[in-house]
Amino acid sequence: MITLRKAESRGRFDFGWLDTRHTFSFGEYVDPAHMGFRTLRVLNEDRVKAGQGFGTHGHRDMEILSYVLAGELQHKDNQGNIGSLKPGWVQRMSAGTGIMHSEFNGSKNEAVHFLQIWILPAKKGIAPRYEDREFPREDRMNQLRLIASPTGEAGSLTLEQDVRVYATLLEAGKEVELPLATGRAAWVQIARGDVAVGHGFSKGKDGIECAGEWTPLRAGDGAALEGEARLSLRAETEAEMLVFDLA
Repeated sequence: MITLRKAESRGRFDFGWLDTRHTFSFGEYVDPAHMGFRTLRVLNEDRVKAGQGFGTHGHRDMEILSYVLAGELQHKDNQGNIGSLKPGWVQRMSAGTGIMHSEFNGSKNEAVHFLQIWILPAKKGIAPRYEDREFPREDRMNQLRLIASPTGEAGSLTLEQDVRVYATLLEAGKEVELPLATGRAAWVQIARGDVAVGHGFSKGKDGIECAGEWTPLRAGDGAALEGEARLSLRAETEAEMLVFDLA
């Protein structure tokens, strides 16, 4: 089963310095029908103008990922961590017992465009942790690159939750596939481009499994898949997206 969350149906606020879109309820945007998906709680698409940013503020008991699409995002926190993230870089912050941080666009002429993701942790009250890492374009091109996982395997960032996050860049016509274990679900978020999501797999007369249906998605669209053994992603144009494999 697939459930769509179209880009235009998201919550949107334009504060001048910040243009933000909320897939799930967040801040001033409250929608009881969209409070998250499993342990995926927040998925915001933010554009911050040059020289602007989020002043020092606090978080606790949340796994926070930042995925930069364009520009440069600067991070500073009260644990002594300083980061400068460009496209291809991903930041993970376990807020745990509490962390104070700021996020700024240090550019004088270019906006920063990024996805901010919050995941509910499996355990509260852990010590705050921070890490960031580059995942080069070639490692994400036409394949699902694991960027975050519970074990930090394959050079991924470590999450305090049973969630595996993948990033991919697909050339037009290219396709990737992700098997889903029984009881698990997936969320697909399209960052740019046009994509078709294949689902409802079944075996044809030749015994080969193929998607029973292809659902089109565009930039900003999201989709939840449940009760599926796998999903396929086929780029209709050059595209970039994140895939969450959730317990």
